[in-house]
Amino acid sequence: MFTRFTTIINSLKNLGKSYSNQELVRKILRCLPKSWTPKVTAIEEAKDLSTLPLEQLLDSLMTHETTMKNHENVEVKKKKAIAFKASKEDSESDEDGDVALITSQFKKFLKNKKR
Repeated sequence: MFTRFTTIINSLKNLGKSYSNQELVRKILRCLPKSWTPKVTAIEEAKDLSTLPLEQLLDSLMTHETTMKNHENVEVKKKKAIAFKASKEDSESDEDGDVALITSQFKKFLKNKKR
């Protein structure tokens, strides 16, 4: 994203349009997805956007992105760690449950057919 942003800004400079550092910082913060809103708010409240260098903003955003990806990886690993043991002893109760389900569905079918 930052490479594309820099390319656009440089092209605009070549055409005679230039932006202040504060405007560039605000434009980047404004274009971030909604999932980044807490980070954007934290940056706006904690730092002076008029003096915040673009490189420092980029470093902060990249650090946050890395942290978010690490949290996602940990959550995926936790989800994969769940395993259930199967036992053959419960197969009779499962069959009873299946029979009860089929019976109730058949009764509903008959009721609907009578109407």
